[in-house]
Amino acid sequence: MVRTGMNKKKIDMTQGSIIRNVIMFAIPIVIGNILQQLYTTVDTLVVGRYCGDASLAAVGTSSQPVEVLLCIFLGIGSGVSILISQRIGAGDEEKVKDIAETATSFVYMAGVPIALLGYLGAPVILKIMGVPENVLDQAVVYTRLVLFGALGNIGYNMNAGILRGIGDSMASLWFLFVSGISNVILDLVLVAGLRMDVGGAAMATSISMVLSWVTSVIYIKRKYPELGFTFLPRRIHGDDMKSILAIGLPVGLNNSLFSFGHMAMQTLVNAQGYQFMAGASVAGRLTGITNVAITAVSAAAATFSGQNFGAKRFDRLRQGYILIPLINGVVTLVLGLLFISFRMPVLGLFSKDPTVLMYAGRYAVAIMLSQWCYAVFNSISNIVNGVGFVKYTTVINLMMLWAVRIPAAYIINRYFDGTFIMLCFPISFVFGMICMIGYYIFSPSFGEIIGKKESRTFHGQGIREMIPAK
Repeated sequence: MVRTGMNKKKIDMTQGSIIRNVIMFAIPIVIGNILQQLYTTVDTLVVGRYCGDASLAAVGTSSQPVEVLLCIFLGIGSGVSILISQRIGAGDEEKVKDIAETATSFVYMAGVPIALLGYLGAPVILKIMGVPENVLDQAVVYTRLVLFGALGNIGYNMNAGILRGIGDSMASLWFLFVSGISNVILDLVLVAGLRMDVGGAAMATSISMVLSWVTSVIYIKRKYPELGFTFLPRRIHGDDMKSILAIGLPVGLNNSLFSFGHMAMQTLVNAQGYQFMAGASVAGRLTGITNVAITAVSAAAATFSGQNFGAKRFDRLRQGYILIPLINGVVTLVLGLLFISFRMPVLGLFSKDPTVLMYAGRYAVAIMLSQWCYAVFNSISNIVNGVGFVKYTTVINLMMLWAVRIPAAYIINRYFDGTFIMLCFPISFVFGMICMIGYYIFSPSFGEIIGKKESRTFHGQGIREMIPAK
């Protein structure tokens, strides 16, 4: 267990078995991700059953612009988590308090503008994406209402990042339980009961995220009173904000540009017609479930890396850089093969259209057979991010999308059969994995971090890169 009073009952990544710590940290996140996928799946299931394939296509295509606007701030939340994990490893609880206080204020700085921007910009963005006319109006309604709840979404993810940095991954499970149950109930009431179509599904999503955010604030205030956590913003510590942005902004911009690339991909999906759009949306529910191990183990990787970097446990870093990507790849492959074996009965719950199901089944197989490559890539990326080296991972993420995936999709759509554009995903996954393994092996600066020399101490304000002394 960790040395500091703040998280004496939480997982200490600097001590004990690496595999055990990663698994124990990841299990609540896996369960939470399953809950999150469950209520997203219920969203899709209820819309598909009670509203039809056009509404289903609207929900699927609307998720892309929502991601673009939210991901940059969720990346900043990852920066908060990394900084807190580093300070926890260094035993500096006072700085943890300052970072958490700054993060709380930033939630409001980000959430309110996103809600306004999303409301005004949704019609323009969706038209640029080439959303068909029979889907456009519903897609605009869904996008606007989901972004109206952006404050709750950002607030929850920021607080979850704070708790992950401390070493408390169990708390997020309870928050997602609250949002999941409330989302299912609201879906049934607003969509199935009141027949509010995609507007009801969007309202259910937004309200449930706000409830989860409020729950997370109450939890932190009661569980960690030493943080002095507040619901409303108080002040921003300038040096901490700079440190948060220095790490989180590249990650957030990368995530946002990555999601923007997904919008470009979505235009190619839209070009195949609403049945293919619906099939891709349904497949996304299944592939999202197989993605839970990737997200959970990668979150554990970032916390492991940050805490051990802060504690200057470079011996453990060297071990973790091999073990964690290996675990993530193997678990993801096993889950993918398992879900492929019974994909059609599951996909049949969302639609009865044989053409939609054919497209969905093909799409799901292509992704799930190759996701293990993405798992390895993502684990190494989060380990590298955990020590503050975010520039290379940002570049590789962007290259995966803009230099590999989108060109491959365009070539498939232009010269072959556009309904096989999902094959661009395996191509980009393999590319990213090879690049990150190469960075691990050949990077001189990263090699210093995992070398046997001791690092320097922290300098100045906030967390800065600790380069091993020569």
